[in-house]
Amino acid sequence: MKTRFALVLALSVAASAQADDVADVWKAKCKSCHGDDGKAKTKVGEREKIGDMSLPEWQKNHSDEKIRQAITEGVSGSKMKGYKDKLSTEEIDALVKYVRGLQAK
Repeated sequence: MKTRFALVLALSVAASAQADDVADVWKAKCKSCHGDDGKAKTKVGEREKIGDMSLPEWQKNHSDEKIRQAITEGVSGSKMKGYKDKLSTEEIDALVKYVRGLQAK
């Protein structure tokens, strides 16, 4: 029983640490344009006409692969540069999930 509890505790701590890590990546790399909440209500977001990631319509029109590609390669015709040389595959995958979590309920 103690072993099971220790395993559950370790997994919970690891999941929490990963959530903190992706939030830190978002703050460092994404927040200045997309905002805390993905609504892009920032100077850059409004100037560049960045879409509101929290809207169900935005979420529906952007597959995980499309989001992953934007993060990895950047977005053509915009100021967004790719992060393939700055973020690991795991960090990019975590950001895709983070973006999915921005959807307004």
